[in-house]
Amino acid sequence: MNQKRPPWQFLLLLILAGESVFILPFVLSRVFRPTVLAAFSLNNIELGYCFSVYGIVAVFSYLFGGPLADKYPPRKLIAIALWMTALGGLLYATFPSYLVLKVLYGYWGFTTIFLFWAPMIKATRVWGGTDSQGKAFGFLDGGRGMVGASFGLIGVLIFSVFITKEAAELTAADSQAAFRQVILTSSAIVAIVGGLVWFFMKLDSDIEKKIILDKITISQVKEVLKLPSVWLLMIIILCAYVGYKLTDVFSLYANEVMNYDQVNSAKVGTFLLVIRPVIGILIGFIADRTQTTFWLMVSFIVAVLGALLFAFGFITDSSTLLFFLSTLIVATGVYAARALYFAVMERGQIPLVLTGTAVGLISLIGYTPDIFAGPAMGYLLENSKGQLGHQHVFWMLATFSFIGGIAAWYYHRLYKIKDSVG
Repeated sequence: MNQKRPPWQFLLLLILAGESVFILPFVLSRVFRPTVLAAFSLNNIELGYCFSVYGIVAVFSYLFGGPLADKYPPRKLIAIALWMTALGGLLYATFPSYLVLKVLYGYWGFTTIFLFWAPMIKATRVWGGTDSQGKAFGFLDGGRGMVGASFGLIGVLIFSVFITKEAAELTAADSQAAFRQVILTSSAIVAIVGGLVWFFMKLDSDIEKKIILDKITISQVKEVLKLPSVWLLMIIILCAYVGYKLTDVFSLYANEVMNYDQVNSAKVGTFLLVIRPVIGILIGFIADRTQTTFWLMVSFIVAVLGALLFAFGFITDSSTLLFFLSTLIVATGVYAARALYFAVMERGQIPLVLTGTAVGLISLIGYTPDIFAGPAMGYLLENSKGQLGHQHVFWMLATFSFIGGIAAWYYHRLYKIKDSVG
């Protein structure tokens, strides 16, 4: 059923909100991982447990927040989520104790998922219509990458301005003072984005009526669970999301294996954020012109190949060019899969009006890496110091990408057959 597409400003605000909400809990620690460890006096395992607390709360938030997205307009849920997340940044800027930090990550698990995640996916499907799902989700993830890169670049600039000593002379207090400015600036921007969404990300009333249900019934949940695409997407997203979570290691790899200082390590993390929008937008256009499911499968294959270059120990401190080339290969596979895995919902015959419920059920399994990926990576890094620990992390990435590739191949085969028959 074709319907009038919302204006471009709707998608632009969705993109802006879609990354802003995750800046505080995730993007800052991805770009500034060595700094976060020093400023909060954490090791990799402890930071991983913070992510686990987030993930545990998020799992239940996915399940119960999904149907909420089928009952209320996306604009209101997304704006409230942004404001609540920004409030958490004020506590984050005080560099609380490890216990309080874990509680804060649990709070963020609620604010960024229960009120936010399913509404964002549903709103993107609405914008994409029946013929532009690859473009819609490619723009969403690519645009989110651009927003993340902008936050990263601004953060690195602010951090470098407030760092007044040589890298070798930095104390934890010095890192805290500079990083506090990064956190407070980020929190303010997230709150402002919430206001923009509330006032300007509005849907046509006719569209809104078609995508909102008065109530969600058990029979509708059963209807969603009968779809093979839902079960396959659980596996595909789980594997792709492991890959995305493990990209957090690149700035630390630059620091520990390539011997870069904190500022240059943060630049490596920002490099990843810069190439993400390019990959997302390109793969979105390509996928819509051919087969979205095929390119999802290819993205996993690319991720496996890139991960193996690191896993076999080919990248050392003397191979700078190979480091960036291999990082680019891994990022291409991981970001392409991330851009496409929800874009195949249309082909998988998941009803638009039940998108929120479907996303909640899929995410219940698909985003469990929020619970185990952080501690697993921390364990591997802490128990095998130096390059060997990083190799183990990339073996983990290669394994999950291989499994995801098999599931994506089956999804492509299953729905390609149905299309040719129908």
